[in-house]
Amino acid sequence: MRHPKLIQWEKTLKSVLDEIDDILESRYGSDYSLHPARRQRGSTANKSHDGLFDIRGEFTLGLGSEKGKGYIVDIDLKTLQSVPKSVITRIEDDTIHELNKRLPKAFPNRDLRVEHDGNMIKIIGDLSLGKL
Repeated sequence: MRHPKLIQWEKTLKSVLDEIDDILESRYGSDYSLHPARRQRGSTANKSHDGLFDIRGEFTLGLGSEKGKGYIVDIDLKTLQSVPKSVITRIEDDTIHELNKRLPKAFPNRDLRVEHDGNMIKIIGDLSLGKL
């Protein structure tokens, strides 16, 4: 059984990631064709199951990483087309910018930062559940 505060934390993070999914879909969604098994944007109840993007935040203890524990932000593009590295970098930069803008509103009075940890995007800082 998961702690209710952890469930609330992850629900809030998911809502932030869903907002960013909408932004990325608006900017890049028509640039690439969807994977044939993927549903059109807005056709399911969960943004992770439709459209070009599947954005998830997964907790990691960060063993062996430079930044330690945090939430890795995973951005999957659901297309069979080749996406240039420059576009992927722009999508990652947009995601970091939007996270840095939205996290203080979603999680007030916390020191949360979004940084690269190797080749991953990670949310680090005050991940405590006591302030929820």
